[in-house]
Amino acid sequence: MNSLTRIPLIRNPNYKPGGLKSYAYLLNKYQFAPTLEGPFQMVNEVLQRGKILEQFGVDPADQESFARDLQQLTKEGGKFNLKKLIGGKAKVKPRQLVKKDTTTGKPGLVGAQDQQNDSEYLCPVQIGTPAQTVNLDFDSGSSDLWVWSTELDKQTQASGAKTHHIFNASKSSTYKKSSGSTWKISYGDGSSASGIVGTDNVTVGGLTIKAQAIELANKLSTEFQQGAGDGLLGLAFGSINTVKPKPVQTPVENMITQQDIPKTAELFTVYLGSWRDADEDDKGESFYTFGYVDQDIITKNGGKAPYYTPVDSSDGFWKFNSASATVNGKTIARAGNTAIADTGTTLALVDDATCKAIYAAIPGAVYDNTNQGWTFPTGTAAAKLPVVTFAVGGQQFAVQKEDLAFASVSSTMVYGGIQSRGDMDFDILGDTFLKGIYAIFDQGNTRFGAVARIEKNQNVSAPPQ
Repeated sequence: MNSLTRIPLIRNPNYKPGGLKSYAYLLNKYQFAPTLEGPFQMVNEVLQRGKILEQFGVDPADQESFARDLQQLTKEGGKFNLKKLIGGKAKVKPRQLVKKDTTTGKPGLVGAQDQQNDSEYLCPVQIGTPAQTVNLDFDSGSSDLWVWSTELDKQTQASGAKTHHIFNASKSSTYKKSSGSTWKISYGDGSSASGIVGTDNVTVGGLTIKAQAIELANKLSTEFQQGAGDGLLGLAFGSINTVKPKPVQTPVENMITQQDIPKTAELFTVYLGSWRDADEDDKGESFYTFGYVDQDIITKNGGKAPYYTPVDSSDGFWKFNSASATVNGKTIARAGNTAIADTGTTLALVDDATCKAIYAAIPGAVYDNTNQGWTFPTGTAAAKLPVVTFAVGGQQFAVQKEDLAFASVSSTMVYGGIQSRGDMDFDILGDTFLKGIYAIFDQGNTRFGAVARIEKNQNVSAPPQ
């Protein structure tokens, strides 16, 4: 069995949180429609019988230009005839993300500059023989392992060469191409990443997975090119893997199949720190483990055994019951509510009523239509910030007060780390929540575990601009 150690995460030095941009990214990733006012809208059926739906505010005179925009937007993901768009019964595929023009109020394209496609945390991974190191975004909300590769066109490779490690399969003696297999990730703005599939050895920390499926990018839209990472390593369940004609096993599934990790610990764990924790004992350390629970972290955080709750993996996510929340000790009943734990999401997204209760407890907090999110005054003292908790199964776990502020929107206001989930019927508990716990993703027992993190101080300094 391989040596099992902590796998340190690298904080992206160029990462700058952007509230609205992060929200736009999540609208794309999870394809939900906003329920609160703001510049982004999700369009279901833009054209019907040759007519643009009036609720999206597109005048008849603007139909042709808007249709051309949509045609450009979906050029990789959907084919349709412009003439039919204007005069026929053609339908645009559902869930198209559009952005309201601030001058005209009409919907238009969502560009790469409108979204936060960058990652705060990256993890070095070795692929092939001899090993080539790439820095990947570990994402428990997806199931693909894809990388920048020399299959990309020369122009894309040249533009990315200074900021990315590009995997070259021809230089690996253990790489084998998977004939006929392809993959594609696409979002509602028309952005996509796609390519071919092969197998090779993948080493994470000291743990080597033999013949792991690797998805080599041969096309990357601008949105996928702009991040600091060299690809993604999915940690959700394999049912949502995008490889066709047959999905492939995820790295964790292969760790289990190949017995790279103990039968008694078919799991991975996540401990996320931040720049706010520089004065804490752990100095903001961030890491993953595979195949064991780090007892030192449990001891340093009070010594209580982890609390576990069953996971419903039927839709591929780490989903569990979360039937209540509290704000300053007052319980918000949320019967039947569920949540997913997603390391690939920076914010926490919850229902509108819970959002409203949280920000009602912060002096000066307001909903900002321009930024499509809840904001509150910069520098609000920790004593004036509420204690906010969310249920993980039958136990409440708190969001660190310092993580209630996600990004600056002006010199006087910050964008909250908890925002609206729109029309989704489940919460997404991303890094805003996960920074407050030691998270245990127990795949072997299909359960999620948590240990509350204890910090000496709450650093509520303004987020970097």
